[in-house]
Amino acid sequence: MKILENKVAIVTGAGRNIGKSIALALAKEGAKITVVDVNETDGNNVVNEIKELGSDAIFIHCDISKSDEVDKMVKTTVDTFGKLDILVNNAGITRDTLIVRMKDEDWDKVISINLTGTFYCSRAAAKIMMTQKSGKIVNISSVVGLMGNAGQVNYSSSKAGVIGLTRSLARELASRNITVNAIAPGFVESDMTAKLNEEQRKKLTDQIPLKRTAQPEEIANVVKFLVSPDADYITGQVISVDGGMAF
Repeated sequence: MKILENKVAIVTGAGRNIGKSIALALAKEGAKITVVDVNETDGNNVVNEIKELGSDAIFIHCDISKSDEVDKMVKTTVDTFGKLDILVNNAGITRDTLIVRMKDEDWDKVISINLTGTFYCSRAAAKIMMTQKSGKIVNISSVVGLMGNAGQVNYSSSKAGVIGLTRSLARELASRNITVNAIAPGFVESDMTAKLNEEQRKKLTDQIPLKRTAQPEEIANVVKFLVSPDADYITGQVISVDGGMAF
């Protein structure tokens, strides 16, 4: 039997890059997936890929910075699949610039999606999981939430906030047999890194002891472990998957 057979998972920001890899990795292990994204085309493409793998999936368009949309998304998941076992809070954005040039909306938008959105999704999922007395939540933070990074005070703050949320929520939900962990990826191959020239890529990889960026699947594999039975006794942890940047 696949390790996530008959499990139901929500993955936010699942239309591309890391989120897509996470959704596919969980589906390959038998999980039914709610693909959450703001891009309908990308989201439905992932649903089709999951169904080709032999698992079930639905797409839900959801702006996670709006609590009413999040509540509706979680309700639709439970109405469709009957329960909710796994939540992966992956959705996030950047609005990079130096602080003296950062507009209010650059700060507000990043915090509202990366941190407040994680809170909304976790709150809605926790209500279901607490009733079930089981569940697993994995939050995607970032290496810059641990280290900081010039030009990213909004993003770094949001991802550091996700770590605080993870640790507090882990303590709050442990008595209901719900684990909450975070992953802090470093630089990961994505649409953005694909556009880098050779000089830019070298500058990037020079910061990484392993001298390469991560593949999205390498993040997805850690998520898969954390939501598996092998990780039942792990909660409140932040696992860096960064090639050695943050130790």
